[in-house]
Amino acid sequence: MRSSTERRLVSGPAGKIECAVDAPSGAPAVTPRGAALIAHPHPQFGGTLDNTVVQTLARSFVELGYEAWRPNFRGIGASEGKYDEGRGEIEDLFTIFTHLGNRKIVLAGFSFGAAMIARLAQRVKAERLVLVGIAVVNFETPTVPANTLVIHGETDETIPLSAVLDWARPQELPVVLVPGADHFFHRKLHVLRAIVSSNWK
Repeated sequence: MRSSTERRLVSGPAGKIECAVDAPSGAPAVTPRGAALIAHPHPQFGGTLDNTVVQTLARSFVELGYEAWRPNFRGIGASEGKYDEGRGEIEDLFTIFTHLGNRKIVLAGFSFGAAMIARLAQRVKAERLVLVGIAVVNFETPTVPANTLVIHGETDETIPLSAVLDWARPQELPVVLVPGADHFFHRKLHVLRAIVSSNWK
């Protein structure tokens, strides 16, 4: 399913929040099945809404019929404000979640963004969570709903697989392992996309 992408600015607690919005083909004539809010990696280490993993997640959800929203965290791109060690970033995500209104919303994120999404999920009701390369070693990461899709690379040196398993084990939460994948899923993005698609109804 092809998509069209546009940039939108949403008023947030620290100023404007820049978002890339990917709509399924046929929109607005065809109503999306819901929205997917996707959070990018750490803003102080090059993370933006254009990250390849984030774009892959967006394409996956567009193919599933969702409208995908990729905000830039504060201080990145056209988003105003400055890095707030995760506190303000969660508020930015909450702002976009509220902006999306009363429809089914999937929450997804990569690395730092996945950790922020896990925290956001404590405050809002989402259809489902998709957490890729979740940054459990650097940020306090809460438990997540049982139907959460967790995906991790076998050779991830940024967030070791063992750390993710230690976080998931007490929750009896399955982790989908991508053999040979590093933190950024180089040469494995097609596998990531297939996992999301195959785990969706």
